[in-house]
Amino acid sequence: MSRRGIDPVIFSCALGLMAFGIVMVYSTSHILALDRYGDQYHFVKRHIMWVGIGVVSMLLAARVDIRSFRPLAFPVFVLSAVGLLMVFIPGIGREAGGARRWISLGPMSVQPAEFAKFGLAFFLAHFLSVKGERLKDFKYGFLPSAMFTGLVLVLVLAQPDLGTAILIAAVAGMMLFLAGARWLHLVGCALLASPVLYWMIFAVPWRKQRILAFLDPLNSAQDTGYQLFQSLIGMARGGITGMGLGEGKQKLFYLPEAHTDFIYSVVGEELGLLGGLAVAAVFAVILYRGLSVASRCKDSFSALLAVGVTLLITLQSLINMSVASGLVPTTGVPLPLISLGGSSLVMSLTALGVLLSIASGSGAGIPKRRNSVGANSENGQGLRVAWSSGGGR
Repeated sequence: MSRRGIDPVIFSCALGLMAFGIVMVYSTSHILALDRYGDQYHFVKRHIMWVGIGVVSMLLAARVDIRSFRPLAFPVFVLSAVGLLMVFIPGIGREAGGARRWISLGPMSVQPAEFAKFGLAFFLAHFLSVKGERLKDFKYGFLPSAMFTGLVLVLVLAQPDLGTAILIAAVAGMMLFLAGARWLHLVGCALLASPVLYWMIFAVPWRKQRILAFLDPLNSAQDTGYQLFQSLIGMARGGITGMGLGEGKQKLFYLPEAHTDFIYSVVGEELGLLGGLAVAAVFAVILYRGLSVASRCKDSFSALLAVGVTLLITLQSLINMSVASGLVPTTGVPLPLISLGGSSLVMSLTALGVLLSIASGSGAGIPKRRNSVGANSENGQGLRVAWSSGGGR
């Protein structure tokens, strides 16, 4: 199969966000690094190391035909589940802040949930494309898909990591919908999960306090809502054009996690509303371009995988930016490609590499209109949405 070159739009967005992330990680962390380690470059050096690993992974993924790895879909899913289980093994899993989300590998720690997000998307793309029209059958189509997804969700929630679980559920639900799952099955599954979600939030005191702090941040500005309140102060101080790169005040030990989960708040403080909107616009371009790639795919596996990896990155960015802006409760998910790097950065770049692979010819074909629901999911006709023919190369 002939392959086109790397998609310049997606690649440029990835490079731009990576470069911007390096600048912002230094801006948000150099005072903390100097105070804690005596080296103002401590965090940014580690971040650059992860950027290097991620770029290599992205370029390797972009050069292969991802469809040739379809036989590995189930093994990848199993390895993802095993990784999630390993965080609970004493001596291997590491606990921090009351959560067991990391595996210690010598001097480094990795977060299996980040790998599980991609592993599930890869597996579902394969599984749903094989099921095709049988996905409409609850017992033999929808239920197995829901059970595989549910297994990952249970393991992620047990860590606990509610933010990642919500992201995984949203992406899996969208993939199921596009693959042709019945509305009744999806809505029924969501209704059954609602009591579990309610219990996960209100049965845990600190989660309940987070919700209350979100609803009334001023009333809890000195305790549970402190982080959110400081984030809002920073964004308000930035105004339209910001205080200037490096001139923010909230990172000076006022805003916890300024270099990780709340880095977008510092973007708003230092670069203002315009800077924050510019970052959001880049993620919007990735979303549009990713869905355009999916719309041109000749087989549903490639289309579903393109949708899955695109949503994993863009929905996570939306959640993070919404948290920093006070639009949704604090969840603890990093801003892809910008927050201090690690497992999330590497997997985000790997996911973009997969998207680049699909865009360069691994499944992407000549733009054309498709039926809403076709008979054969393997030739690209099994997707529910009538993909538009726009977004051509």
